[in-house]
Amino acid sequence: MARHNKSMRREPAVPFVLKLLATIALVLLLAPVVVVILAGLNSGDHLTFPPKGLSLRWVIAFFQSDAFLPAYLFSLVLAVVTMVISTVLGTSLALVLARTRFRGKQMVRAFFMAPLMLPGIVLGLALYLFYLSSGLGLVRTMPGLVIGHVLVTCPYVIGTVNAALVGFDISLEEAARSLGAKPFRTFRSITLPVISPGIIAGSVFSFIVSFGQFDVSLFLTPTGYNPLPIALYSSLRYTFEPTAAAAGIFAIFLVVVSMLITAKLTNLRQLANVNFS
Repeated sequence: MARHNKSMRREPAVPFVLKLLATIALVLLLAPVVVVILAGLNSGDHLTFPPKGLSLRWVIAFFQSDAFLPAYLFSLVLAVVTMVISTVLGTSLALVLARTRFRGKQMVRAFFMAPLMLPGIVLGLALYLFYLSSGLGLVRTMPGLVIGHVLVTCPYVIGTVNAALVGFDISLEEAARSLGAKPFRTFRSITLPVISPGIIAGSVFSFIVSFGQFDVSLFLTPTGYNPLPIALYSSLRYTFEPTAAAAGIFAIFLVVVSMLITAKLTNLRQLANVNFS
């Protein structure tokens, strides 16, 4: 009987063709990353590939740069602020959409998920024109930039938290309430531990998306500030120096660390089946 249960829990075998296609896709995705890393470790004077030799020359230049290091730190702070706001707002919206029924619920859900469907350049331009015509004073300001990043990243939190809420046994909350627990304590002790993998995954995704956001930042970044994607774009457009590749190494490192944290703290396989209905 135990053997039968183990065999029932085994995952179906993946065909060799699918494994081959997945391997090819993985190589194609990792190839640009390898190119950026090797270009950043190039010992030559120009951004070339393959590198003439390996050196930390341009990595050191990144820490001494007046353009890339401040841009990296600015993007880091902006991503953290965006992550916090998106996590709180996205989790709240996911709970409301999952627990309440009202007329037009699907339209409200589609409205909040729309930034995932819209091209970033269209969303950035639309926000810029809205700020310009509304007279709210948000044009090229930090609040306006944060709002733009939150609009882009919040759907990721809604999606992952919604996935964590699928199959959630509401009777657990009802049992806690029947034993005298207040609503906030019920949420903290029962609901939050169950949906925490979705919250963590969504917050990390929002951080990564915000850190690398180019389109919205291009239209909304305040004067005197420069996020890393914009700094990289300007550098590769005018100077084409290897310091840009070195900055890319640290951006890749940050993304890899974020994904490792997500994999460590959450069950990504459980969140893979995201259900927006």
